[in-house]
Amino acid sequence: MPTATALVDLENLRHDVDAAVDGHMDGLAAEVSGIGASAAALTTQASVLLRGGKRLRAAFCYWSYRAHGGPADGPGREAAVRAGAALELFQAAALLHDDVMDASDTRRGLPTAHRAFEARHAEAGWSGDAARFGTAAAILLGDLCLVACQREMAAAVAGLPADRAAAARALFDAMQTEVVVGQYLDVLVQAEPWGVDPAGDEARARTVLRAKSARYSVERPLVLGAVLAGAHDGGAAVAAAGLPLGEAFQLRDDVLGVFGDPDVTGKPAGDDLREGKRTVLVARTMAGAGPDDRALLAARLGDPGLDEDAVRRLREVITASGALPGVEELIAALTAEALDALAAADLEQSARRVLVDLAHAAVDRAA
Repeated sequence: MPTATALVDLENLRHDVDAAVDGHMDGLAAEVSGIGASAAALTTQASVLLRGGKRLRAAFCYWSYRAHGGPADGPGREAAVRAGAALELFQAAALLHDDVMDASDTRRGLPTAHRAFEARHAEAGWSGDAARFGTAAAILLGDLCLVACQREMAAAVAGLPADRAAAARALFDAMQTEVVVGQYLDVLVQAEPWGVDPAGDEARARTVLRAKSARYSVERPLVLGAVLAGAHDGGAAVAAAGLPLGEAFQLRDDVLGVFGDPDVTGKPAGDDLREGKRTVLVARTMAGAGPDDRALLAARLGDPGLDEDAVRRLREVITASGALPGVEELIAALTAEALDALAAADLEQSARRVLVDLAHAAVDRAA
């Protein structure tokens, strides 16, 4: 099975998406510096974040475009590549805001933006609270990336027929609304009562992951690529694959957030437990664990002071409850549903194979 890196490198996609992102950020850096030289720290920090990432969203968009008959060169390809860059810029905004809300310390093995700005404040000996400065700067940087993604998307579709451009923009705008609402629902579910109704908890967790991650990670990029290619069904066939695959993608993230190797994920082991994330994995643990283990999980979930031994104990609780194999089975079932939908769709055969490989890369991963 090809690796995610190899798949994203096909047809020079990574290079071209990176070039589009870099070109946009170069222009934005000049604009920002022209407003105030000291604000250059914003775009410098954004570039640190944008250099990482798998570019899977851009790849799902591009290979859906190709699978729906989009040519491998010309203005259509440029639109698909730049739409991929817009997706990457939007993801950067989402990650910046998510890290602030989760109080995360690391992202891809590096300090998160709010921690980097906090450290900058402390090292310079500036007045005021360093942590508050870091939070404010990261929120503003997320907003700046939102502006950037809108501009890049507008440029991506500028040369397309008006109806196709309008459909692509409407889809991109709806995606942004979904993620913002999903983020709010995630904040809400952290505050609402939890553990009394495990089935209801799981339903709420799945609602959050669909809105916050599944749609913008897979479904919307797939449909966007189809729209950019002028698909006769408006991308309905790949949408049927995108939502279950997006769910499987996020469920894999949830498993890695508890059981992942920090040397591979770039985040501390068990970080999702310290952040208290109310996931399907946690809901199923509450449903399947005995009274003592449920009480332990309820007491320690969301404790930022969890040490390695405490994380190890909570992992044992999750595994003993049957939640881990249960979520793995759910990932497998959702992936199979997505693959069946891709097999049934009217797609160009060689590009369909790439989409199938991308689907496997999205869920069969260690980071």
